[in-house]
Parts: sequence; structure tokens; C-alpha cells
Amino acid sequence: MDIIHLLPDSVANQIAAGEVIQRPASVIKELVENSIDAGATLIKVVIKGAGRTSILVIDDGKGMSATDARLAFERHATSKIQESADLFALTTMGFRGEALASIAAVAQVELRTRRKEDELGTFIEIEGSKLMRQEMEQCAVGTQFLIKNLFFNVPARRKFLKSDETEMRNIMQEMSRIVLAHPDIAFQLYNGDDLVYDLPVASFKQRIVALCGRKVRNISQQLVNVEVNTTLVKVTGYVGTPQSAGKNPQQFFFVNGRYMNHPYFRRAVLQAYERMISADDAPQFFLTLEVDPSTIDVNIHPTKTEIKFENEREIWSIISIAVKEALGKFNVAPSIDFDTTDSIDIPVAGGSGVGMPEMPKVTFNPNYNPFSNGGGGYNPQPRSVSRNWKELFDERNEGVGMKNEELDRAGLFGSRIEVEEENKAKMFVDKGSQTFDSQFLTQDDSLFYKNRYLCVSMKSGLMMVDVQRAFARIYYDSLLTQVEKSSGVSQKLLFPEVLELSLEDKCLFTEIELELKAVGFEIAEFGKSMYRIEGVPAMISEGADVLRMLENIIGEIKVSGCEVSRKVHQIIANTISENASSLRVGRTMTADERNALLAQLFASSNPNYAPDGRKIVNTLSDDVIESMF
Repeated sequence: MDIIHLLPDSVANQIAAGEVIQRPASVIKELVENSIDAGATLIKVVIKGAGRTSILVIDDGKGMSATDARLAFERHATSKIQESADLFALTTMGFRGEALASIAAVAQVELRTRRKEDELGTFIEIEGSKLMRQEMEQCAVGTQFLIKNLFFNVPARRKFLKSDETEMRNIMQEMSRIVLAHPDIAFQLYNGDDLVYDLPVASFKQRIVALCGRKVRNISQQLVNVEVNTTLVKVTGYVGTPQSAGKNPQQFFFVNGRYMNHPYFRRAVLQAYERMISADDAPQFFLTLEVDPSTIDVNIHPTKTEIKFENEREIWSIISIAVKEALGKFNVAPSIDFDTTDSIDIPVAGGSGVGMPEMPKVTFNPNYNPFSNGGGGYNPQPRSVSRNWKELFDERNEGVGMKNEELDRAGLFGSRIEVEEENKAKMFVDKGSQTFDSQFLTQDDSLFYKNRYLCVSMKSGLMMVDVQRAFARIYYDSLLTQVEKSSGVSQKLLFPEVLELSLEDKCLFTEIELELKAVGFEIAEFGKSMYRIEGVPAMISEGADVLRMLENIIGEIKVSGCEVSRKVHQIIANTISENASSLRVGRTMTADERNALLAQLFASSNPNYAPDGRKIVNTLSDDVIESMF
């Protein structure tokens, strides 16, 4: 008996939908890209229930005939390509012919479309790949897709959708990529009845400012123009100045009007900023690449965001050089700044010597003898250079065999260096130990080096503690407990700060707002995409950049891609602890404060390592110290 059979179209479409349609943002991406391919000049998107309830996409493109409208929902039905050779010369966003069939397999779809030359349009209703109704209808020129009850027939997929805030954030992210890639098209986005943005046709820079201006203050002054044209690639767009770098930058790559995720090219941009920004920061960039379609392959992933380049290494070099040239051209490359800490300020003599201080007059007593009890009569004789080297060597070794007592009596040392007494109170923390008893520590046992490192004597050697990282560990443990128990203590700001966010970041901020309030932030909504920060956690000292701290938290969560969970709690606690501990650098500490710090550190969950994984404690054994001499 034969057991192999063809799958029904409805089942095959559901399988395909699992790759193409992952969430509401995937539906919007596919429909909007179809509108772009149709030559639309205005695209309107209306979202309800974060895409679960309905998604409406309206365009003024060329529309479809009745036959094309029905055929568009069949698998592998497309007007974008005709033969295999067309795959290597793609100029359209879509080409597989799977999107509409996949959407229709997992949702209730209504389509209204009309061409300019037709008097009446076409209305089609499909539910779970099953055609419910098709008829002629009066409608505007263009196409209108209404997607209702996404994943209504796949309960498991619908169940595993994230919160409305998370799904809305994904939608905003997808729309931002499309909107920036096509500034020649007007876009309108509605969340229910609320207008999120209305973007007219504009230049690339104007579109960047309109979309990202709320997030980045004075973004237009922070953008540097990049423009290089070669036989392999044309690179245009904008990069941010080194001063605008941060932990949550806007970074976009586009190739032939399509957004792409390309870590290899991203490293080319980062390489151009080498030694201009700190290792923890990243620059913002908006770069568009124009290449021959035959030299790229976009058919390697269903989402079409991963692209292979034929001349990848050469383009990498071109991008890096283009960014370096732009930064140098606009004089944003940093000047050479030598470290002058603890150096002597030596005046430079001028040509005339006017204003130069007089040389000091030095006087001395030629008869002074520091080794004479009487204090006089010392008249050193010049030593002959012709003396035998053996005589000099013998003189240097006359006292080698002498005991310390004899050396003291001989006066070879001004004072005797005494060893520590055995009964003196010492630190008793051995390597790997996580216990600490502060009563054994005295001020004489510790040294605070450069107001950053605490050096403490132990039985087995010398322990060095990075004070900043120690505070970071202590603050981290405390904050993690507070955020999980919602017991954070807040302190009022004398002058409240106003946080402006992009639409995408606003959705994320809404998700983590409760966690931020749990650690001590006092937050109030202040207009559209704006929040007023009225209070901060009590451990944050005056002078901290609260806005940058919150932006770093948002950036870390976006990079990690995590949901509201313990991971989010850890990111919030880690960011706040880093900022709070950094303010401790350069401050002096009393002996009691050092003792308290060590006691709290060794009572923490992991005293050896900071929350970011860097070492807090390092030890030098007696053997290692003795080997240095």
C-alpha cells in the first residue's frame, strides 16, 4: 500500500506560514512591500489590538484585475519574476509568491482592489485558505487588505504571541525599516484611532529627522554625510558624530531599497570609529548601498533580511574608508590628546625670552659631611678612573656577609625596616574565601591607591579590590532584590528630567515602566512619546545623567531581545549599579568606609566578580611578591 501523498493546499499553506508569517509585524511587512511594488505613493496602515484584532493596509498603487486578485492567493503565484534568471536581477521587494497564500491560511482576509482603467473593483473574502466570497464592488483605485483574527485557526501560534506592547514594538521596528528605506513614499500609521505618525515625501535626511528626532535630540546636527561612488557599490547616507555614540544607537543598512541585517558590514563602520568612541558605545548610522542586483542574493532567508554579496570584502573596505573620509572631511575626528595627569608643566621659551623666569640661585656648603658626627671637615678626593675594576668590585662586596645588626651599626641604612609583628591584627581571608570579618581590619592594614583600588594585607599576601566594581556588585544585589520585591526607595529630583523616546522605544518603555518604578524611579507621562522623571533610586548620587541611564537600559533590553522577566530585572539593576558606582571613582574613603565596603562585598552573592563579569578581587601571594625583588 502506498503511503506517500500530496498535502492539501490548506495544510501546505499553514506550513509555509510558519516560516513567513511569525507575528503581526510579518504580515505588515509583506503587505506594505507589495504596496511598494505596486507603485504606491501613499501607504496607510491601521492596527488594532497590536495586530491580533485587525490589520488594514491601504495604498494608491496600480491595483489588480479580478483574475489577478484571485490568483494572488495561490502559492507561488507572482508577477515579480518569470524565470530563474530573474532571481539574479531582482528589483522588487517580493518575488516568492508565498506571502498572501500564507496570510490567507492563518487569518480572515478581505481584499478590495481596482485598477485605474476599471469602473468597478473586486472584493474577495478568504478564511483559512477557503474562498468565502468574490464579487464586484465600488472602491478606490489601489488595493486595500484587511487581515482579521490572525492565527484564529492555529491556537498554539496565537497563544505564544507576546504582549501587546511587545508586538507593537515589533511592528514599529518593521515600519521604521520600510519608512527609512523609501523616503519617496508617504506613510501614515494609526494605532486604533490614534495617529502615530504622518510622514510626507521627503529627502532621506528629513525622513531620518522626522522618524528619529524624538529619540535623538538635535539629530540633524549629529549627522555626517557619506557619499562614495565606485564601480562595485555606491554608498550614501549619514553617520553620527563620535559625540552622539551611545548604547542604544539607531543603526540601519539598506541595499537597493531593502533593509538588511549585516554584522560584517557593521564591523566596517565600527572600525572607522576606532579610538574615537569608548568600547561600550556604538555609533549611529543610516547607510544605503546600491549594487548590481546580479551580485547579491536575497533568496537565502524567508524574511529577506539576510543578503549575500559577491564582493563582500571589497565592499567592507569601501564602507570603512567612506565613513573615515566623511568623519575627517567634516572635522569630527578627535585631536591628539596626550595624558598630562601628574606631569610637570614646563614653560616653552619664546623667541625673545621676554617673560621667562630667572634661574634660581643654588647655594650649598661644600664642607658638609652627612656621615660625620661633628659635621665638618669632609673633603672628598676624586677617584681615579684608572683604578683596577677588581678593587672596585671588592669594595662593593665588603659588607655582603655582614648581619643586619652589623649593617645598622655601620650606618649603611638611615633607619631599620622592621617586619610586622606576628600578633598584629591581619586580614584572614584566603584565596577563594567568601567570608570577611571587619574587626580584624585596621587602618594600617589597607591602602587606598588613586582613589580607585583598595590594597589590603592578608596572611597569604596582598589583596587588591577594585572599589568601583565592588560598589557595582553591592548595588546590583540590592537593586535586584528591590525590583523583585518592589521595595525600591526613591529620592525626588529638584528639577525633573524629560525623557523623549522614539515610537518604537516608547512601546518598550511601557513594558518596563513597572520594573523601573519598583527600583525607585518616579515616572509620569508627559505628552506623546514623552515622560517626566520626577524621582530616581536613592543610591544614585546627584550629578548622574538620568536620561542617558534610561536610554542605556532601553538599548540593553533591545539588544538582548528579552521579554519582561528576570533578565530585564538584571539589565535594569546592572545599568543603575554601573552608573551609581562610577560616581564613586575619585572619592576618598575613611577607614570605617573601607571596612564597611569589604564587609558588604564579601557578604554579597558573588564578591569575586562584578555583574558584567569583570574581576573585583585580585591577590598577590607572598611568593609572587618576593619574586619581584
